[in-house]
Amino acid sequence: MKPISLADLCQYKKEKHKFATITAYDASFAQLFAEQGIQVILVGDSLGMTIQGESSTLPVTVEQIAYHTRCVRKGAPNTFIIADMPFMSYATPEQACTNAAILMQAGANMVKIEGGSWLCDTVKMLCERSVPVCGHLGLTPQAVNVLGGYKVQGRDEVTANQLIKDAIALENAGIQLLVLECVPTSLANQVTEELLLPVIGIGAGKGTDGQILVMHDALGITAKPPKFAKNFLAEAGNISDAIRLYIQEVEQEIYPSDAHSFS
Repeated sequence: MKPISLADLCQYKKEKHKFATITAYDASFAQLFAEQGIQVILVGDSLGMTIQGESSTLPVTVEQIAYHTRCVRKGAPNTFIIADMPFMSYATPEQACTNAAILMQAGANMVKIEGGSWLCDTVKMLCERSVPVCGHLGLTPQAVNVLGGYKVQGRDEVTANQLIKDAIALENAGIQLLVLECVPTSLANQVTEELLLPVIGIGAGKGTDGQILVMHDALGITAKPPKFAKNFLAEAGNISDAIRLYIQEVEQEIYPSDAHSFS
């Protein structure tokens, strides 16, 4: 597989070619996913819950994300890797630059940060310093204590309009990808159509340009999976077949179905 670039993902959006992405945290799974055709991997701070057994993503550190990014890069040398910036690692633009450098040097192609328009100065500073940025709106797990739990976001007109404004502001500031998590399908469709950059959904319906799942959800490992998750291993003979099925269903717009989406 040739190395995947942002230009490739933007071309997918223009061609309306849906693409599947997944989280990974080690070389073995990263290699397996890449061999089945996964082109984008997120080294997510979800590792706090899936790998470390924490109750949230908040305890994860920059050093831990960097460690797992190095592992994933070794397993998938040509895959486009996004590394999460952990909780409070980008509280100021200066902090963001220092910590993003660590993750980029560990092998990331891009860093992901959670939040709206307040991050515009941070995004600009990172982009000016050659760090590609992925935004994250909707349900932002690092803000779980502010949101009052893991709840669907943007269901009323006021919050939906604010999310659209935040997405546009972040794109103008320089983000090149956007993750939308747990928002109504109609809102996700509107944001996807409004932005020129690729939008990746998780619990955001099938109208986004791409989909992402936590690998433990996609493989039926999570004890209490979220509504938007599908256990692809249950319909496949092995992990490799499950990942190929996931990619196929995303490309053919079978997954996510209405049962995996929010109205």
